[in-house]
Amino acid sequence: MPSTDTSPYAPTATATAAVDPATAGIRIPGRRLTARLLPLLAEAELLDSPAGWGTAATPVGPFRLEPVRLGRDLELLTGWMNDPAVAAYWELAGRAAVTAAHVRSQLDGNGHSIPCLGVLDGTPMSYWEIYRADLDPLSHHYPARPHDTGIHLLIGDGTNRGRGLGTALLRAVANLVLDNRPRCTRVVAEPDIRNTPSVSAFLNSGFRCSAEIDLPEKRAALMIRERALRNLI
Repeated sequence: MPSTDTSPYAPTATATAAVDPATAGIRIPGRRLTARLLPLLAEAELLDSPAGWGTAATPVGPFRLEPVRLGRDLELLTGWMNDPAVAAYWELAGRAAVTAAHVRSQLDGNGHSIPCLGVLDGTPMSYWEIYRADLDPLSHHYPARPHDTGIHLLIGDGTNRGRGLGTALLRAVANLVLDNRPRCTRVVAEPDIRNTPSVSAFLNSGFRCSAEIDLPEKRAALMIRERALRNLI
């Protein structure tokens, strides 16, 4: 039965279209399959859209990832980016054009990174970037494995910080990645080493700190959650 939820963040059905048998099963968020993209597909298996990953039950309520639509979400995201606690690490404070350029670089990019809203119990309250870490510049700073999948996260509303939400949601998103990307054996992240609450949330959600690494914009804690250990920690 179709959903009667009229919220702009209500889950939507996935449209069905004719599929070329030669490319069946291949999905690229927001991109039409072209001859230029075929070599990338053969080499990399780009990310499927988190829109199809479904809803995760968490201790704090049902949670899902909703790919960003700038026409709908830009004002919300800009407000979050101008929160001092967020701006200190994301460095995207300013006019809406600053946020739009950051998000659009992913929406118009090669499909290796997908910006999403985190929707908790029907309300958007966090921003996520799910990306192919092994195809990202990050891979030059650690021994990446094929299909390593990375996470960037911010909790948008200050009233949602300091209540353990980050821990619950990080565990949920890591599980969504592992459940929906069977070739991925590790979920990784690289929070700023100074961001103690973020590092703690990753540790409490089953990640381990593998190393401290120097990235161009920060010194980071390399956090890794192994598929093989997901039921143990």
